[in-house]
Amino acid sequence: MSFHEDAAGVPGGTARPDRVGSGHQERVTPPPAPGHARPTRTAALWVAVAVGLVVLVMLIVFFVQNQDMITVRFFGLEGTLALGTTLFIAAVGGGVLVALAGGARILQLRMGNHRRKKAVGGPGTAP
Repeated sequence: MSFHEDAAGVPGGTARPDRVGSGHQERVTPPPAPGHARPTRTAALWVAVAVGLVVLVMLIVFFVQNQDMITVRFFGLEGTLALGTTLFIAAVGGGVLVALAGGARILQLRMGNHRRKKAVGGPGTAP
């Protein structure tokens, strides 16, 4: 979003086109209806914090209700842990695997995009 587009959405903004008569039209957003304000980033942050707190409370309840000790065996190692803790460790391990796979895919796409730009002679290539 450019400064002019941002200023066009603000009441009293001084947006004006850079070139007169060029056929370039500014995108003007209508003002919100009375009583219907657009949510802000701060409001979204508060909602995310509230949802996070609810999830944490649910995790605490999960741990408290699943305190039975179980025997865990993994690659020849053996130990006892609480059931809730064991399941939580397994869930976090699964999340780490998904994050690694997603990160590898993002890296793969970025490298492919970089190679494509280099082959076409996009920005950042020497003449």
